[in-house]
Amino acid sequence: MTKIFIADDHVLILEGLKKILREESDMIVVGEAQSAVETLERIGKTECDVLLLDMSLPDGSGLEVLKEVKKRLPRLHVLILSMFPEEMFAVRALRAGADGYLTKDSAAKELVVALRKVASGRKYVSEALAQKLAFDVAGGGERAPHEDLSDREFQVLRMIGAGKTVTHIAAELNVSVSTVNTHRMHILEKMGMHTNAELMHYAMENKLVE
Repeated sequence: MTKIFIADDHVLILEGLKKILREESDMIVVGEAQSAVETLERIGKTECDVLLLDMSLPDGSGLEVLKEVKKRLPRLHVLILSMFPEEMFAVRALRAGADGYLTKDSAAKELVVALRKVASGRKYVSEALAQKLAFDVAGGGERAPHEDLSDREFQVLRMIGAGKTVTHIAAELNVSVSTVNTHRMHILEKMGMHTNAELMHYAMENKLVE
């Protein structure tokens, strides 16, 4: 029996996922959480095989939660569930330790297959992403500018793209304003840009914000 813990803050999606899994005789949902704090608090107290983790939790980045979970429970399999397309987050998630990446658009059809695959110790990615990864490894892929950013820089880029001020970003990330400004400077330098307006335009054009 595969024991699954679900972390997702959208109640309708959470209930939909549980409904799908109730139809599988070899799977059971043993825990759930609706925030990053709840996930990190409960996951260590729950015996489970797979964490189904939403990339966008209200109080923290899914990537940050993923890294912390993998630090505490390195043997736990993690399947990322995201509303964002694979090209935005999948590679970052896999590098951070995820065992698979599934978009919410395809969850109804692929969820059970993906969970069985990661529970068995294998990786789950779509065929399109597998081809992209193979192409990149072969040196044939052209990287988008934001792909060279660190995970924290990428997070700050998305927040700037959403129109948040440096002060707001600092408060939300629990860091100093000067730290955010340093990240911003590195982002501009790496991406060959000069203003927040350029970053906002890039983020929206490349669908990096909700």
